[in-house]
Amino acid sequence: MREGEKEGVGFVICRKMIIGIDLRVLARGTRSGIEEYAINLLSRLLSLDKNVQFKLFCNAFKQVELNYDWLKLPNVELKKFYFPNRFIFDPAAKFLKLPKIDKLLGGCDAFLAPHFLLAPISRNCKKIITFHDLSFEYFPEFFPWRKRFWHVSLAPRARAREADKIIAVSQSTKEDLIDLYGVAEEKIRVIYSGVGEEFKPLLKQECQAAARKYNLPDNFILYFGTLEPRKNIVGLIKAYEIFRAKLLMSDINSLSPALILAGNKGWLYDEIFNAAKNSPYAGDIKFIGFIEPADKPQLFNLASLFVYPSFFEGFGFPPLEAMACGVPTITSHTSSFPEVVADSALMVDPYNYEEIAWAMQEVWLDANLKKSLMADGLERAKIFSWDKCARETLDCLIT
Repeated sequence: MREGEKEGVGFVICRKMIIGIDLRVLARGTRSGIEEYAINLLSRLLSLDKNVQFKLFCNAFKQVELNYDWLKLPNVELKKFYFPNRFIFDPAAKFLKLPKIDKLLGGCDAFLAPHFLLAPISRNCKKIITFHDLSFEYFPEFFPWRKRFWHVSLAPRARAREADKIIAVSQSTKEDLIDLYGVAEEKIRVIYSGVGEEFKPLLKQECQAAARKYNLPDNFILYFGTLEPRKNIVGLIKAYEIFRAKLLMSDINSLSPALILAGNKGWLYDEIFNAAKNSPYAGDIKFIGFIEPADKPQLFNLASLFVYPSFFEGFGFPPLEAMACGVPTITSHTSSFPEVVADSALMVDPYNYEEIAWAMQEVWLDANLKKSLMADGLERAKIFSWDKCARETLDCLIT
């Protein structure tokens, strides 16, 4: 077989290939969607082909210790640099197009950036960038001014146009790149993210440790995600109030579920806490804060219903994770949700609190609907595999 020939759906490399990967998204130790993407992708990608050498670039004046098994692979080399990003690296990258990261790494054939950070690359090195969403273009009001300034300074339109290839995590994001940034369609490849194997149905007794740790009630509706305006949590609280009022008026005797709001505080969270505090059902609305990653599958499995009425997502991990755990799920009908959850979850208008409340009531009172959503969600979640994501990403990098 000649170098560069395809064999079936895979790709055979007949020479040693060097791929650089930007690890700066992991330098701060946070675990948002982009960090989850990078960690899950790299844990599969780096071991796929021994003929590929990976050089990982990590830069920050202060950075957390990276402790991942995949860093110990024989074909993986981590190179750390300690330039202050805000005051030295980013200004030099933006105005001088220096330093060339591939040169810092000792040379690369291709360079993967899991986010559109400033990353100058030599002309003879292919640059591939993953775009997760363009929510900041549609809803700038959902971001603090520092974040808006950061987006402007990074110039994502320019980053998209300078890339040789773009990985979009959904068809929705691909269409946004074409419509808003004028990116050529043929340059964009949609590669869906995956759902971790740890998200699966668990027995009740397997979840009791998390139930005690977070002091969870027996019956509850769950939201999991950052507490910030874009996630529409105030809308969820209002919908929950309508749902509880309708439950009281119904002729069907049903236990009233609590509303559990899990996740870190984002920005403008005061409005969320005030909405909960002033709710007539304040006693049944509980914030449980940060969830340890190992506890997330247990938390989902304990929930009776998962509701995620976010205004906009490029992919949206929590609904899929809930579905993979066999939890009936309600989510928005906007952005990427229709292509991700399809007809395996109830989709609602995030601006219509009555509709969200109606969906909650339907699932809560209709055992057949609940059973159907659980079964359909489990099947749908199987489509999204990190192994598949890694294979398709490698193919994009080496072709």
